[in-house]
Amino acid sequence: MFTPANLIAALLTLAPFLAVAFFPEAIGTRVRRLPVWAQLASPAVLCVPYLLVACGSGTFRAQWFALYALLPVAAATLLWQATRTDPDQHGNWRDFLVLAALGLAVDLRWFEGAWPAHLATFNKILLLDAGIYGFVLIRHLDGTGFDLRLRYKDLGIGLREAAIYTPIALALGLWLGFLHIHRIWPGVGAMAIAWFFTFFFVAVPEELFFRGWLQNLLEKRIGRYGALFVTACLFGLAHFNKRTTSFNWRYVLLAALAGIFYGRAWRQQRRVGASAVTHATVDAIWSLWLR
Repeated sequence: MFTPANLIAALLTLAPFLAVAFFPEAIGTRVRRLPVWAQLASPAVLCVPYLLVACGSGTFRAQWFALYALLPVAAATLLWQATRTDPDQHGNWRDFLVLAALGLAVDLRWFEGAWPAHLATFNKILLLDAGIYGFVLIRHLDGTGFDLRLRYKDLGIGLREAAIYTPIALALGLWLGFLHIHRIWPGVGAMAIAWFFTFFFVAVPEELFFRGWLQNLLEKRIGRYGALFVTACLFGLAHFNKRTTSFNWRYVLLAALAGIFYGRAWRQQRRVGASAVTHATVDAIWSLWLR
């Protein structure tokens, strides 16, 4: 439902995501100028989109309002503590606790009941905003690569990894009966819309979480190849309940394999944009021609 309140809520939800993605230095400088208490309290404003949507739809609940106000503050506080106890960024238990909380909340849809069914995507982006604020602006995690001012190398690396993965996935997916070739192919306009939507609302959030944060932190503990493999496996497992009510092992297998190539794209220059190009291209091909 497109209401003024929902539109304002959507703009407020997307603003932190896009502001840090395109103006990371300016936003980071402004946050660092705040006193510590203000830095840690600021993400409480992420409850405002929930307030607007819930009041407009008559679904307001105090416990959900408190959750969206306090969870981002708790994440920022934990990550601020991590900067003090782990300045070399080898990965503190607080880092992984915040990642686990955010990842499981999205994957298991813990908080989607707070929203009208057609607006549940607000939950995913608000939790992403909480993670961006904590890891990028408070933790200052090195090597994240969350910068969507794409370079030609991002496109080249991303499309190269997609080109390597696609024939492997096509052969395996058709053999497993998971993929099915469409007889009618969409036009160029539909392809472009699908790619850009997937890039911003699926690929970038997932690549930031799995590659920019998780694989990045794991590399410092278990090495490049170990981190690549573990992150790819976890990425695959995150798809266990997609398109089915039971464990979808075919989806898990193909997603884990895709995670290898997404991770390769990210780590070449440590750029989320590169792996998001691979991810968006693969997902667009799948959704338009093979689902």
